[in-house]
Amino acid sequence: MKRTLVLGASLNSNRYSYFVISRLISFDYEVLAIGSKKGVINGVQVETEKVQFPDIHTVTLYLNPRRQEDYYNYIISLRPERVIFNPGTENPELYKLLKQHDIYFEAACTLVLLSTNQY
Repeated sequence: MKRTLVLGASLNSNRYSYFVISRLISFDYEVLAIGSKKGVINGVQVETEKVQFPDIHTVTLYLNPRRQEDYYNYIISLRPERVIFNPGTENPELYKLLKQHDIYFEAACTLVLLSTNQY
């Protein structure tokens, strides 16, 4: 199963990152989360530190490009199979870094990928 890290997780149930955690769980994915506030979303502990999680398949981003800068080295250090840039998170600077480290990325909506069996 594709172990997924939601980066930019929000405890606000009206945010897409909150909803995507719930959807990933409903599809039986193992979900990890990092956000600005500690808490729990549907049983998933939201961390505030850059935890060195092992075996991450997918990092799905919910941070605007400016906020992503602090996570460039962290994302690369996780060596994910792919990084998903959800709408509003597109970042050519990070695309370039990921290419240099042979990490696949796509600009897509995680929710759409899940609902169309393309995740």
